[in-house]
Amino acid sequence: MQTVLITGANRGIGLALAQTLAARGDRIIAACRAPSEALTQTGARIESGVDVTDDAAVAALAGRLTGESLDALWLNAGVLAREALGEIDAEGFASLRRQFEVNALGPLRVAQALLPHLRRDGKIAILTSRMGSVADNTSGGYYGYRASKAAVNAIGKSLAVDLAPRGIGVFLLHPGFVATDMVGGRGDLAPAQAAQQLVACLDGLDIAQTGSFWHGNGTELPW
Repeated sequence: MQTVLITGANRGIGLALAQTLAARGDRIIAACRAPSEALTQTGARIESGVDVTDDAAVAALAGRLTGESLDALWLNAGVLAREALGEIDAEGFASLRRQFEVNALGPLRVAQALLPHLRRDGKIAILTSRMGSVADNTSGGYYGYRASKAAVNAIGKSLAVDLAPRGIGVFLLHPGFVATDMVGGRGDLAPAQAAQQLVACLDGLDIAQTGSFWHGNGTELPW
C-alpha cells in the first residue's frame, strides 16, 4: 500500500485518480478547495481549503502533514480558458495570468512545500497536456493554456534534474482528451479510463526516465 497525495481531487481526473488508487488499496490524501460527495465516498483523507495559488494555504497543508511519508505526489489541479488572437482584452490577459498561476506555478509551489514529506524513492506526476508541446502545436490558439503547460513542462524538467540525486522521479503526463466538466463533457476518454491509464503509466516509469513527457497510453511525447 502506498500513500499518495492528489491535488484538485474533488472532481474530474483528480477524483478519478483518487477512486482508482483507493480501489487498489492505496492510502489517499485528497487536497482540494472544497470536497465533493463523490470524493468523500472514496474514504480518502480530505484536506480542503487548498488553493495551489495561495502560499499560506499550501504551507498550511504541508504543516498538517507532519509525520506523513508520501510515495507519490499527483499534481493535477488545473484550469483551462480559450483565447483567440485579436480578441484578448484586459480580462483575457487576467485569464492568461490565472492559468499560469494554477497550471505552472501551482505544481512548483506544492512540490517545493511537500518535498520534505516525499520519500527518497518517491515519484512526482505532473498532469500536463500535449497542448504544451511546442513541436506538436499545429492548430494555434489557447494561448494561456498552451503557454502554461509548456511552462510546467520546463518546471517539471528542472525538478527532475534537481531531485534526481535524491532518487525522486518527476514525470510529465498527458491524460488524453478526457470528458470532464473543464471541457464541457466532451472527450475521447472517460475520467475513469484516463485515470487507469495514468496510474499504469506512472507505475511503469522509474528514475532512469525522470524528466520525460508521456501520454497516459504509454507513448512518449515530443517537447
